[in-house]
Amino acid sequence: MKIGDVEVTPNEEILVLPRPTQDIVIRAKAVTSMEEFEALCPVPEAPGIRTKDGFRPDTTDEGYIGLLAHHNEQRMHFLVINSLEPSEIEWDGVKLDNPSTWKLWAEELKEAGLTDVECGRIIRCVLSANSLDEEKITAAREVFLRGRAQ
Repeated sequence: MKIGDVEVTPNEEILVLPRPTQDIVIRAKAVTSMEEFEALCPVPEAPGIRTKDGFRPDTTDEGYIGLLAHHNEQRMHFLVINSLEPSEIEWDGVKLDNPSTWKLWAEELKEAGLTDVECGRIIRCVLSANSLDEEKITAAREVFLRGRAQ
């Protein structure tokens, strides 16, 4: 698809981690759809409670809150793993089709020799690829307007 003669492609961010022999290049591409995640990890449903007006969802139930927190963690793990796909990381324990393994991504990166700081930079790179903030919009607008002025 094109918009205004521009091919529409997912946003991609690049992070280069310096190493003495050869730098490590991390590529994070925006995840354009969460349908696969939703199929593998459906949103938990709150249990119902009986009131004088009938049944209603009890969103204050501690069990439900815990399930929802786990679901949100899984969503983040899915986002990180799938965004890093262009980096061609050879995961040992992480299996894309097995949600119970997704949480292993950070542990595997640390076992490979990355520091906590580098893992934090990778997370920021993933979040940047999957978000659009005012700074990015302003920078793109300025580049566009400069080009039009010429």
